[in-house]
Amino acid sequence: MSRRPPHRCTVLDMQGTVAHYDPQTRSGRLLLDDGREVAFPAEAFDASGLRLLRLGQRVRLDYDADGTLVRVTLPTFP
Repeated sequence: MSRRPPHRCTVLDMQGTVAHYDPQTRSGRLLLDDGREVAFPAEAFDASGLRLLRLGQRVRLDYDADGTLVRVTLPTFP
């Protein structure tokens, strides 16, 4: 699983923009608002229930208490 980018943050979810998405592997990279890139694994995409992502699409990143990226989903989804 992908780990949270190295910096202190008390919020366990944040938002980013899809920089790359590979539909065959269901993994990709996100660009955070501060310019850092974060890779996400297929497991984080699969947990979202989404069928695909588009370049430039805004997404929410959900992390667990250990800082592992566990879900990439739309900001409007619960």
